[in-house]
Amino acid sequence: MRVGLVQLNVSDDPAANLPDTLAWVRKAAAGGAQFVVTPECTNGLSSSRAHQARVFRHEGDDPTLAALRSVAAEMGIWLLIGSLAVLTHDADGRFANRSFLIGPDGAIIARYDKIHMFDVDVSPTESYRESQGYRPGDRAVLAQTPFGMLGMTICYDVRFAALYRRLAQAGAQILTIPAAFNHITGAAHWEVLLRARAIETGCFVLAPAQTGFHVETSGGKGRRTWGHSMVVAPWGEVVVDAGTDPGVYFADIDMAQVAAARARVPSLTHDRAIGGPE
Repeated sequence: MRVGLVQLNVSDDPAANLPDTLAWVRKAAAGGAQFVVTPECTNGLSSSRAHQARVFRHEGDDPTLAALRSVAAEMGIWLLIGSLAVLTHDADGRFANRSFLIGPDGAIIARYDKIHMFDVDVSPTESYRESQGYRPGDRAVLAQTPFGMLGMTICYDVRFAALYRRLAQAGAQILTIPAAFNHITGAAHWEVLLRARAIETGCFVLAPAQTGFHVETSGGKGRRTWGHSMVVAPWGEVVVDAGTDPGVYFADIDMAQVAAARARVPSLTHDRAIGGPE
């Protein structure tokens, strides 16, 4: 199966971001990709909650979602929208960071809301409190496709190995980890974490990413992401490393490698009850 990873450099303006995203998805499909994946926050990145509230939409009214569903149907592809920031009806006004799996008829097959919130101080001058603007999800999600069972996750989830073991033991063969990974933590941890999740589970890992400096038209200071969208094979080999340029990157993957890796090291069947610590 051919996969197309779309690496983006979005601003905080969803309408301005959409034409490039659609163009890359079409290019991926034209290049033979049967499954196309986009990064976290495909519709936009912003540090301003007020600006986000102005430009983001509820799922049913979101132009980016509607356009990407249409292009999936037009090109006859499976499409993972890594995530969109969408409005919710929550009383506290927080958004959802939601991944969508779109079928080749444009239908929404599955949704996943990011569980783990990026509340960290990555340096003395750079802090994030994702939970102030986004409410976390609380359910792991599997989705059946013609090419295998998909376990859907987002970005900071990658640091929580138990989620991936749960997905793999429930049947996942492919793990999606779309991201807008910070440039500091990305340089230190991105590849290592992705390879670890692949090795631990015997799954293919598909990790489309945001890249570069993200301009905020609303006057914010902007932010920088690591790029390096990756495909990692079940034995831990890096099949694709996209570097730092926006674009579409292809990988031809053989799903037989999942069974082969798990047969060599069947650790998913070796769990033991553990006592302590007291």
